[in-house]
Parts: sequence; structure tokens; C-alpha cells
Amino acid sequence: MAAAEKAKANDLARDTAVTRLKAAPGWYTARLGPEWNFQTPSGGVLMTIAMRAMYEELGEDDLRPLSANTHFCSPVPAGPLEIRVEVLRHGRTAAQVRAQLSSTEVPGPGLEVSATFARRRPNKIQMLDGKFPDVPKPDELSTMSDLTDLAGRERPAFFNNLDSRLAVGEPWWEADWKAGSARLARWYRYLQPQKLADGRLDPFAIPPIADTMPPALIQKLGPDQPPFFAPSLDLTVHFLEDTWAEWLLTDVRSRWAGFGYATADVEIWDLEGKLIAFGTQMMFLRNVPVETAPPKAK
Repeated sequence: MAAAEKAKANDLARDTAVTRLKAAPGWYTARLGPEWNFQTPSGGVLMTIAMRAMYEELGEDDLRPLSANTHFCSPVPAGPLEIRVEVLRHGRTAAQVRAQLSSTEVPGPGLEVSATFARRRPNKIQMLDGKFPDVPKPDELSTMSDLTDLAGRERPAFFNNLDSRLAVGEPWWEADWKAGSARLARWYRYLQPQKLADGRLDPFAIPPIADTMPPALIQKLGPDQPPFFAPSLDLTVHFLEDTWAEWLLTDVRSRWAGFGYATADVEIWDLEGKLIAFGTQMMFLRNVPVETAPPKAK
């Protein structure tokens, strides 16, 4: 990856930092620019901001995110944000927290997050019913970062911050490709590494790459499907293993679509074959009006 491209990439940790309001217990502010936009800011990035506020409110370093569910109630534009955090229960080994994030400039409920943070517990039960997908490694694949145009549309700013490489699936931004199964796998690496002080991947870097599922549905529908948007209605992430790797594989399957909605799930693996996280999502399918639809890629 060229040094110039890395230099212009944005730092997720910096851009999702929160500030506590001393005058209002449980209230935090943040500011997110358009650098993490799809059409509006990535729902996964907004989820990360809310979870950082939760973590700050709990104030205990050994509490780690275990699971989180987000409901996207209304679009949140780039700009100043406020986050209201409520600790529902804070026990010896786990804490349940709720947060509401919204814009301070545009009316709307924004999004609601409920999450469990927990300490690691000694236990002899260790199980993984699955295996690392048989896919090429990142260094065997071409970067997608050189793509400036996807099916006639400008590439979302979100992807300027990552090196992404297609491991399973057809290049849906091209004109000549064939529909297959509703599965897509991509390697992702943050151009500005997202690491904790001990070198582990920051778990709050997981929701943004988990929130990239719609192209798996496109794989099944094929190149003749009229263009559509698939904004998130919800996103659930289970945080499983630690990793020190920068490259993460998102293996996405879309299980069903109908009545204007679609569902998908994602496994997130590292290069060592560890399952780092698992996520699910329900999407709202919205057709692009014909008069505003982009031309097909040549």
C-alpha cells in the first residue's frame, strides 16, 4: 500500500473518540466527519462511537465488549453528535449498558445500542463448530482500493480508510459477471492500524467492517438487478476472540430477502484461523429511482 494512501486515510480511534459532559452525568459528545460515509455515516462507525461512550461510563479497563445490538431508528448525518448512556446493571463479572446516539443538528431518534461488557472467566469449555474458510490470503489478491467507480457510482468515502481485497464472489462493479450464491468474502485492513496499548486489535474496530453485508445479496441477484440501497435496520455483533492481526476476513451470507427486506450474517476471521466475531443484520431494501439511477458499468 502506497505511503501516500495511508497518509490520507482517517484514524477510526481518533474519529470515534467521545468527550464526557461533566455537567450532565451519562452524557457524551462526539464529532464525526463525512470521511466514514456510505451515503451517510456508516452505521457500524456510529455503533462504535456509542460503544466507546459505554466503555467510558463503565470506567473499568478489564471489562470487554461481549455482545451488542444496534437499532437504527433514523439517519444520522455527519457532524456533532450526542450520546446518552444508561448503565442497566453493573455486576462483578458483567455489565449491561444502553446508549442512545443522535445528531445535535438534525432532529430524529438516531440509533439505540444495548450491549454487554464482561470480564474473562476461567472455564474449561472451549469449542468452535466451524473452520476457517478456504480462501486466498490477502497477499495473493489485488487490492480494491484502486477502484474509484462502482457500477457508475463514486466509491463511498468509507473505503478510503481500508485496504480491501475480494476473496470470494464476483466483481459486482463490472458489467460482465454471473450471479451465484449469496456469499461474499473480503479481507479488510485499516490503513491506520487500530491497536490497543498491548498490540491487540481494538474490538471497537469490528462493527464498521461487520456493517458491510449488502454485496452478498447482490451476488445472488446478478448484474441485471435494478440498483437499490440497503440501509441497516439493525446490527448485532458478538465479540469472541482477541487477535493481534491487522488483516480480518469478513465471510458474509445473505440467507433471505423478501417483502422489501433482507437478512445477512457475517463471520470475521483473522489470518491465524481464529473466529474473532460473528454478526447478523436486517436490511431495508430501497429501490433507486430510475431517473437518478447510475448507468451500468462499462
